[in-house]
Amino acid sequence: MNFKEYFYGKKITVMRIGLLGRGVGDAKFLADAGAEVHVVDDASEEVMQPSVDALADYPNVRFSFGPYQKEHFTECDFVLVGAGAPMDLEVFEHARKAGVPLKQSAAWFAEISKVPIIGVTGTRGKSTVTHMIHHVLTEVTGEKVLLGGNVRGVSNLQLLDEVNEDSLCVMELDSWQLQGWGWSKMSPQVAVFTNFMEDHLNYYQAGGRTKEEALKLYFADKANIFEYQEESGVLVTTPEVFELAKQLPRVTLGQEVKLVDESVIPEDALLAMPGAHNRLNAAIACEALKAVSLDEESIFAGLASFPGVPGRLEYLGEKNGVKIYNDNNSTIPEATVKGLQAVGNINDKNVILIAGGAYKNIDPSPLAEETKKFCKKIVLLKGTGTDVLKEMVESEVVGSLSDAVSAGLASGQPGDVLLFSPGFASFGMFKNEYERNDEFVRCINEIDIKE
Repeated sequence: MNFKEYFYGKKITVMRIGLLGRGVGDAKFLADAGAEVHVVDDASEEVMQPSVDALADYPNVRFSFGPYQKEHFTECDFVLVGAGAPMDLEVFEHARKAGVPLKQSAAWFAEISKVPIIGVTGTRGKSTVTHMIHHVLTEVTGEKVLLGGNVRGVSNLQLLDEVNEDSLCVMELDSWQLQGWGWSKMSPQVAVFTNFMEDHLNYYQAGGRTKEEALKLYFADKANIFEYQEESGVLVTTPEVFELAKQLPRVTLGQEVKLVDESVIPEDALLAMPGAHNRLNAAIACEALKAVSLDEESIFAGLASFPGVPGRLEYLGEKNGVKIYNDNNSTIPEATVKGLQAVGNINDKNVILIAGGAYKNIDPSPLAEETKKFCKKIVLLKGTGTDVLKEMVESEVVGSLSDAVSAGLASGQPGDVLLFSPGFASFGMFKNEYERNDEFVRCINEIDIKE
């Protein structure tokens, strides 16, 4: 199925192309389709050079760096907006007044392809649930199931090249990507909402908003996953999220709603990932899979073979009897609490925790209290969040992940757990959380560990 004719000859502004590969992939797809692509970014050309180099062979791609210009958003057919762009930017208002549609790639893929989508969101657990669903579908059907959304290195527009008439797509959708679904007044056919916690307050409190106002905006973005569902749609979520959803004045909730708790998963069910929160993740995935007509026997067999997701309580082996877990994608304090509860032993206080990073305006005091139950040692990476947490806990602050791993393992004994679960954002020391993940894995790979 050829979707490129849709873009041929169109003038498309690509905003905030990023350095993770997804934006570059989208730009390549548009350029290959014959669109005139104008990449704009308020970062410097020096910072964005890797993305510039990746598109150097396309004569129909040009670049503008520095402050955004009105004409870049009004003299085009579409604006493809990258994740995290402030929604109150004046250039967006100019685009709307000029009748130029704002798009984001995940929703644009769904709009053009018409492929049935299982969309997954939530503050925590969305990556794990997305990959659980995708793994089981692939195992059970034996067919290629598309995987997109907030997936490392995956361009949603390039996925259009893989669509056929029987395609099904599973998408991890963060709050920024769901803004695009709201602009298009669409929701996935099966909407999965794992949980709702404080996160991204540094983004949503911009402009002087209160914490309460920010959380409402954050939830409203998340709610796009079910707001525009038809009555034939299915919403899979928890009772806690459903109570929040019922408070939205504009939502009727006429679709089928499945409320989930851990009891969906039998006590003797085999799961590779530790922790009560991952039993809930599996329960949510199970109900989503039932919504696309899979039977329980097939679902539980698929879940038993699910290997887990890199950076989410990922077991990396052991060194001198110390088990090593990579929980890099825990970027809020509450997620690190869940990690401690999953791998720690209160009686032995057996966890050596590596944490710290950039502050997201989320109070880390609950994490500080939990470390007193589980941790024998805490090693913190430098950062604005670390500056807050270190006043609450006894810890060692280091300047690199290599130093953190060395300091952590030096205090380990057989039966201990080295848990890398930052609890904060990666910015400052790293370009993004993926670079942080890769650096931790590199540090572990340099030591002699047993699988």
